[in-house]
Amino acid sequence: MCGFAGIVMLDGGRVDPQTLNRMTAVIRHRGPDETGFRVAGPVGFGFQRLSILDLSANGHQPMVTPDGSVAIVFNGEIYNYRELRRDLEARGHTFRSDGDTEVLLHAYCEWGTDCLAKLNGMWAFLIHDARRGTVFGSRDRFGEKPLFYARATDRVLFASEVKSIRASGCFGADLDAPVVADYFLGGMIDVPRASHATLYRDILQLPPAHAFELRLEGAMRIWRYWAIEEGGTSPARDPVGEFADLFEQSVRLRLRSDVPVGVFLSGGMDSTSIICAMARQMDGVGTGDRTLRAFCFHAEGFDETRYIADTLRQTGAEHTILRAGPHDLWNVLDRFFWHHEEPVHSIVAVVGFKLMELAASHGVKVVLNGQGADETLAGYPANFPEYWHTLLERCQVGRAWREIGDYARGRGAPRGRLFLRAVSRVVKIRLRSLAWYRSLSSRRNLQRAMADPWYTRDLKKHFHPEATRVPVAGIRHALQGEIHRSPLPLFLRVEDRNSMAHSVEGRLPFLDHRLVELAFRTGDEWFMRGMWNKVLLRESMQGRIPESVRTRVDKMGFPTPMAQWLRGPLYEPVREIVTSREFRERGIYHADVVARDLERHRQGEIDVSDRLWDVIQWEKVVRVAASDPAPIAPEASSASP
Repeated sequence: MCGFAGIVMLDGGRVDPQTLNRMTAVIRHRGPDETGFRVAGPVGFGFQRLSILDLSANGHQPMVTPDGSVAIVFNGEIYNYRELRRDLEARGHTFRSDGDTEVLLHAYCEWGTDCLAKLNGMWAFLIHDARRGTVFGSRDRFGEKPLFYARATDRVLFASEVKSIRASGCFGADLDAPVVADYFLGGMIDVPRASHATLYRDILQLPPAHAFELRLEGAMRIWRYWAIEEGGTSPARDPVGEFADLFEQSVRLRLRSDVPVGVFLSGGMDSTSIICAMARQMDGVGTGDRTLRAFCFHAEGFDETRYIADTLRQTGAEHTILRAGPHDLWNVLDRFFWHHEEPVHSIVAVVGFKLMELAASHGVKVVLNGQGADETLAGYPANFPEYWHTLLERCQVGRAWREIGDYARGRGAPRGRLFLRAVSRVVKIRLRSLAWYRSLSSRRNLQRAMADPWYTRDLKKHFHPEATRVPVAGIRHALQGEIHRSPLPLFLRVEDRNSMAHSVEGRLPFLDHRLVELAFRTGDEWFMRGMWNKVLLRESMQGRIPESVRTRVDKMGFPTPMAQWLRGPLYEPVREIVTSREFRERGIYHADVVARDLERHRQGEIDVSDRLWDVIQWEKVVRVAASDPAPIAPEASSASP
């Protein structure tokens, strides 16, 4: 896990070493162990290394083939690098290092751009192939690792973070006004109308599961190399057994490390499944350190201690609790948003930031986490109506009635009302397939946004909502939307920035592409069944995790009582922001209305905690965007290209 920067001069000029140095220094937090540079005429790479595999100098980057013709900078982990290395050695390749970077470099030399299909891992990388006059790059299938780029007439810049491109001095921090309006009026975070867009007008991102090839004269080709629906068509014969075996393999691969490994533990099924698998496999930790370290957060009013205690008894893990109140989280917001540069979903993301800091303070450099399980295995409450919709669309009315009945009995809900809602939902979605209805719906959405009293006309003039799309309903399409559109891209961005802020590598066993492809080769009943969601995971974990966790139906994660905090300990600091001159002159808000609703929230008349969080974090983000990124960054290395 590292960070890199790259410059490609399209006019044939030589890369300026000082520009490359600035771009690289500002992301030193991503890899404080070593700095490296390589300039080869019009192509320059800078690298900040976080040593996880092969801690020796043999793992230095940029890494170059012995003949100097191909060079790589790589952020991430190729978990199956040992298996790939054996294959490459059988084909005549020799290796100097024991890590995955050299394996990736040789995989490209052997298979070219087709090497992507052979990789199991998370990655973003750049490869300069002087033989072909190209720079080849890619992002992993789900987008765990970031890759940003910006193009001018004479150059293309690449980097692991936006601030790196800004530090070049070649591109500004101008915000994209329609994206800003989408955020406030459309509720869109990390769901840009164009998949390459970011909050910043001149800076783009390569989408997940995409690759590019840039020719040095300027021609650039971008393509998608993987999609879930292409994962396989043959149905799973034994879904439970296959999933359990693959999950064990996924955790085992993510335990490959030459540094200490830990895990984030809530009382939920995802993190519990991971830590229990880790406990069975701790011999796989390369350091020989068999201590299983778990880091938890407890919020007042959200008690999961019973489930965590059951898991600790089964695993024998060493348990460290994050004790952070509202002021602890508030006081790190400036630093948090310097690292994130864009809004996040809730203050829960700041809890993750503090957990990564806690893990780092205990000497842990790799953390396993449960991100991706909800989106790939159907872990959200909204997935139940999607499943019932699937049954009704297939005219399986009797089965839908039985499924809703089982859900209602298990959850204490009214069966008849749920069934009528499900039928009504089918009718509404069918109506949305009609052009006139979609047009009417879009107009209503626009009218609703235009009537919002919090925001000014100057902001609203930039809001042009997407035309309501032809709906594609059903549980599988819903999950694909959660994976590709929202919320997984946002959660993965949060995971990356939180971990890298503290020079920690986050690994996500549920995003092994083989697990996801297997889940999508099973029947819908393996997603939802009666009162249960994540059926495939629940049945696969029978006898492997505590029954109290496996059979619980509620969901918490790492919750925070934000609404209560805004009525109490955070009221004054928030009031200071919304009544400030800077806030009033922003040109986005009707400050008096926001301040009035903050007071009504404090009195308990309304709950606008989510909306208040939106404006609070925006104020933090824009102040970062208006600043020079370099002064807040760790001190730049004295190394020069």
